[in-house]
Amino acid sequence: MVVVAILAAGRGTRMKSNLPKVLHSLGGKSLVERVIQSVEPLQPERQMVIVGYQAALVKTALVPIPDLEFVEQTVQLGTGHAIQQLLPHLEGYKGDLLVLNGDVPLLRSETIKHFLQIHQENQNAATVLTAKLPNPKGYGRVFCDDNNVLQQIVEDKDCTAPQRENQRINAGVYCFRWQDLEKILPHLQANNAQKEYYLTDAVTQVTPVMAVDVEDFQEIGGINDRLQLSGAYDILQARIKEKWMKAGVTLIDSASITIDEAVELEPDVIIEPQTHLRGNTVIKAGSRIGPGSLIENSLIGENVTVRYSVIDHSVVQNETQIGPYAHLRGHVEVGEKCRVGNFVELKNTKLGNGTKTAHLSYLGDTTTGTKVNIGAGTITANYDGVNKHKTIIGNNTKTGSNSVLVAPITLGNDVYVAAGSTITDNVPDNSLVIARQRQVIKEGWEMKKK
Repeated sequence: MVVVAILAAGRGTRMKSNLPKVLHSLGGKSLVERVIQSVEPLQPERQMVIVGYQAALVKTALVPIPDLEFVEQTVQLGTGHAIQQLLPHLEGYKGDLLVLNGDVPLLRSETIKHFLQIHQENQNAATVLTAKLPNPKGYGRVFCDDNNVLQQIVEDKDCTAPQRENQRINAGVYCFRWQDLEKILPHLQANNAQKEYYLTDAVTQVTPVMAVDVEDFQEIGGINDRLQLSGAYDILQARIKEKWMKAGVTLIDSASITIDEAVELEPDVIIEPQTHLRGNTVIKAGSRIGPGSLIENSLIGENVTVRYSVIDHSVVQNETQIGPYAHLRGHVEVGEKCRVGNFVELKNTKLGNGTKTAHLSYLGDTTTGTKVNIGAGTITANYDGVNKHKTIIGNNTKTGSNSVLVAPITLGNDVYVAAGSTITDNVPDNSLVIARQRQVIKEGWEMKKK
């Protein structure tokens, strides 16, 4: 049995923000969400988030995550004090307590699982996650015997010259046998300049205690300011990009590309420079995205091309071309073998297979049939100042340049709209519709004016 406690009570003053530190975003998820996500494979018996600064805001942000318990630390007096708040909530509990930090978001699930396994297999009273840093200056050193049994933790300022050669430091992640820890917690002392209660003091009062080195020291990096947040994002992006390139995705100039963790890519996808993939986006095999494109929470089919365009909450089916400089938003569905070209905006619109809207058009709240051709400059006037209205366009219909379709309106199948027309009434199948003033020429007008 294991209960997880996540320390998330601090303000994080170095972030220079009114937002609690643990709610700052990293790759589309808050720091604390990432920590919670990392323990999901463990299936813990309970997950307890210790909150303090703007506790209500943290609780609200985490409402979508089920089975969380919140414990308040009204005054922040150190890590030991935070865990003391669990005493009334874990009375009679006989399992292990895994302590994680809400501002350490890059710890992998595999690392935590291995750490917990070592703790339980060796029946340790406590286990400390450690890391060997290339430059451990400023960190307390952890000293172990040949079996990784902890002997002592020495603060950097107290280390002798030989002790400073030790690169192993405390990562601040612990697993305790709760029955041992709960006896010690009430007796922790704040004998330090900060007058705080530290969990490291509890580690030295139980036995046996082991250290487990993390394989990649970057996993244990905490976030205390915006610079560290940016560095963590770089690490996260490197992981994501490595994963997809190994899976058969081509990233051209990967340094200029960003990909959220929830994005799914299929083999033979090509991502061009300056392209950004956000949210729950799926891009299927053979598609080429970019350069200069943003796709968010959208599904892109096979062999689709998207250039210099923005696609948000939309679906684009196979073998369709998008862009350059197109904007799809608000639940657009584009069928197969379509073309959405230069400076076209689609909003809450469904295009049938083979439909083309090549340039300079706006279609809002519109549904088209198959093989429709939207002429340059065609717009649907879908808003009357109060309500939005639908436009329906049948199969094989063609609109001339600079047409205005005033919704609500329906154009039948095989309709031709003359260029420059403003259409206000429904048009039946197999029709030519012309709605414009007849051209008038007044010869010699300029001479008479003079």
